[in-house]
Amino acid sequence: MSKKLYLDNAATTRVKREVLDEMRQYFDELYGNPSSQLYELGRKSKQAIEKARKTLADFINADEKEIYFTAGGTESDNWALKGVAFANFNKGKNHIITTKIEHHAILHTCEYLEKFGVETTYLDVDRYGLVDLEQLKESIRPETMLISVMYANNEIGTIQPIEEIGKIAKEHGILFHVDAVQAFGSIRIDVNKLNIDLMSMSAHKLGGPKGIGGMYIRKGTRIDNFIHGGGQERGRRAGTEGVQNIVGFGKAVEIASRNLDERAERLTALRNRLVEGIKNNIPDVVLNGHPTRRLPNNVNFSFKYVEGESILLLLDMEGISASSGSACTSGSLDPSHVLLATGLDHGTAHGSIRFTLSEEITEEDIDYTVETMKNIIAKLRAMSPIKNDEDLKKN
Repeated sequence: MSKKLYLDNAATTRVKREVLDEMRQYFDELYGNPSSQLYELGRKSKQAIEKARKTLADFINADEKEIYFTAGGTESDNWALKGVAFANFNKGKNHIITTKIEHHAILHTCEYLEKFGVETTYLDVDRYGLVDLEQLKESIRPETMLISVMYANNEIGTIQPIEEIGKIAKEHGILFHVDAVQAFGSIRIDVNKLNIDLMSMSAHKLGGPKGIGGMYIRKGTRIDNFIHGGGQERGRRAGTEGVQNIVGFGKAVEIASRNLDERAERLTALRNRLVEGIKNNIPDVVLNGHPTRRLPNNVNFSFKYVEGESILLLLDMEGISASSGSACTSGSLDPSHVLLATGLDHGTAHGSIRFTLSEEITEEDIDYTVETMKNIIAKLRAMSPIKNDEDLKKN
């Protein structure tokens, strides 16, 4: 093994050194409970939280009083859907619109809410993973209370027409929630320009610590409190705050804001180099997601006649960490619900690999990945009974 390349940054990222340095003092020096305002240690912890809150707010053009800290993106998604649903139970509103390619934090929460009489419409997507705005309009009912659409898909990287969806939601007086966990920190987001009412965020996707996320909630939004038992987060999410994690989140956002456009431009160039390298060197491949309207660091390919799990194992032997578009590695026999929703057949979907880049990756790393993939796919196809059957049919 000559290299160690981490190409699974959509799963999580390395905590940045600056973030660790900023967090460290809140473990052993400034360890006060932020609710203890009568002495300095508590006040300094509270001040650190508010500084991070303002950093997040400025990053998305929000008011700092509209930012709430959570345990992560999954909790934020749960709060958005459950909070709006429970707040509207007695208002004649019991309908949510979302898409078939959302994260399971959304899909499973919708399934849960159905037990309470909430109905859900799941929008189709096209081959690129984009929603149909006309289908969205046609799905709106008088009882629709919420539209929830992810900003960018975590598997295939496709960026949705969020601004257009926000306009539709506002025109119909419907709350608009955006799961921005993958997009936050990678592309610019202005919640006012996009007419977003609620937005989920997470720290560990942009060089921050795990276990900390955020929720943007527009002032005046009707939403139930999520955790009861204390006055933290203005009474909406009780529990002693993890000050060190909040500080780390704020620092990660500060770092991301410094050179966002330049970093996105560089990652896009590396992403395109990887896409072209695979397409030009490996036959029978399918690029999943939109060719250009996608996250700067996301590449997702399906390789026909082979299994994604086998590719991952061989990549690991060559020092490359990636992930599969198939859920087979999590114990499921079914391929990704996202890939199936785009119209990919089961067999092809099972041979999917997602590479997600970081700013540490170089052109040489990309070329090494392409060459490694070329050898791995050739090796696996030589042993594939499916590929051999296809070759016999051609002959």
